[in-house]
Amino acid sequence: MEYEKRLERKRLILFLTFAIVIGWFVFLLVPFLGLTYGSSLSIIIVMVAMFVPTLANLLTRWITKEGFGNMYLRPRFKGHLKHYLLIYFGPTVLILLSGVVYFLIFPGSFDPNFTVIKQITASTGIPATTYLIISILQMAIIGPIINIIPTLGEELGWRGYLLPKLRGFFPDWAALIITGAIWGIWHIPVIVMGHNYGTGYAGYPWLGILAMIVFCIVLGFIEGYASIKLQSAIPAAMIHSTVNAGAALPIYLATPGFNPVIGPAMTGFVGILPFTIIAAILLIRISSQKTNINNNKMEVNSINN
Repeated sequence: MEYEKRLERKRLILFLTFAIVIGWFVFLLVPFLGLTYGSSLSIIIVMVAMFVPTLANLLTRWITKEGFGNMYLRPRFKGHLKHYLLIYFGPTVLILLSGVVYFLIFPGSFDPNFTVIKQITASTGIPATTYLIISILQMAIIGPIINIIPTLGEELGWRGYLLPKLRGFFPDWAALIITGAIWGIWHIPVIVMGHNYGTGYAGYPWLGILAMIVFCIVLGFIEGYASIKLQSAIPAAMIHSTVNAGAALPIYLATPGFNPVIGPAMTGFVGILPFTIIAAILLIRISSQKTNINNNKMEVNSINN
């Protein structure tokens, strides 16, 4: 038993070393090559980095002779149709709520003229409202699958390997939070480069790093809960895909001058609030399930005595 614990600890350390060292190396190719973050080549580099957690998973399994069983790749659709419908459409609803909550708190930030959208559609002749409706429908219908390959590249590492390993050392709620925090820390190089928040906000880059870690903990809790429930990384990749497809949508409705660390995108402290409520509900559910298990054990022991 103690040997297995040591081996699992070794695998954890090895996975994290590979994921962070290789991941940061790939991210840092952007400044090393003198590229501007957001340029075509930098986007390709960042997309390549998304596959590093899966690479870390595979390297760790190979080096430690763990084998490649239980890769969390089976979707497990059977008996979980309701769960998958919620996973498919739920994130879109929460992303839209992120914008609603932000604009309710900061009504002056809402642009009723849809200026940004009109600029995007200027050469197409598509009305701004039509473009907005199409964008929402696209996010709802193809959002969970449009980015599924690169997001699976991350999730097979974070939710498919790191989370199951951490569950062997911590309660589920703690394993979920730690996984999310590590996921956020992994993004530090690109946050410094301007990912999600740019570089012109007050408190750069520390507030952006903090906001990203909070965002990853909250979203990671939801993704991780789905992965535990279905014993698969596919649900996490679907949620992640929808978020990548539509998280910036509320920005199109904002007037210039907003603070991206606050919102309106869900990566801000206010924008993440709808997701935070869901994560808190799941946290309570996990805690109550643990309490019920402990109570059942106590009842069994009492009967046996």
